[in-house]
Amino acid sequence: MKIFPAIDILDGKAVRLLHGDYNSVTVYGNDPVEVALKMRGEGAEYLHTVDLCGARDGSPSASGIIREIKKRTGLFVQCGGGVRSMASVDAYIDSGVDRVIIGSAALDDEEFLCVALQKYGDKIAVGADVRDGLISLHGWLDGADVTVDGFFERMSALGVRTAVCTDISRDGAMRGANRKLYASLCEKYAIDLIASGGVSDLSDVRALSLLGTYGAIIGRAYYEGALSIKDAAEAARDN
Repeated sequence: MKIFPAIDILDGKAVRLLHGDYNSVTVYGNDPVEVALKMRGEGAEYLHTVDLCGARDGSPSASGIIREIKKRTGLFVQCGGGVRSMASVDAYIDSGVDRVIIGSAALDDEEFLCVALQKYGDKIAVGADVRDGLISLHGWLDGADVTVDGFFERMSALGVRTAVCTDISRDGAMRGANRKLYASLCEKYAIDLIASGGVSDLSDVRALSLLGTYGAIIGRAYYEGALSIKDAAEAARDN
């Protein structure tokens, strides 16, 4: 299983939100590029980046920072947040970003998703942000009348190969990963699943790895010193 330390970017800073609330922000670094370089120095091989302003407002605003992260670190970088046009996808891929995550637009604009998948294949992932069993959209501010299973069935039918699934109720709360949710998704769908939200310690990492999860995102637990990149990667490999 791959470990993806997270760099969430808001107003040019590296932050974490609590339960996706833009009013509950903790700043962990004024320079996301320096945060990324620090992660690389601590053993990171993969990075998960999110443009929070883009997710909220509907168009990328941190693309320059994300491109610089890729250029300066040379790591595998996936990014999401406000990706709602082929122009945005093309720009990220052309700059060397390894995987682009399409979130709200995967439901809002299925034609766009299909074009992106046809052009870039496994360089495209979808984001499934879950609140109370339903998918949330537009930076977690709006709800969709689509269940988690309904979303994954739809994405599977379209040929999506990778999905980032975030349990919003646990995101940034260090409450532990929603193992039941990820176990169900891994069992039902032939999609590489990246688990996000609440991954708090090595027991979470080991459990997700044993479930067959493709990847796990670590955020607040890393920034608060509860889970190191090196230890998480070793636990993921051990299983």
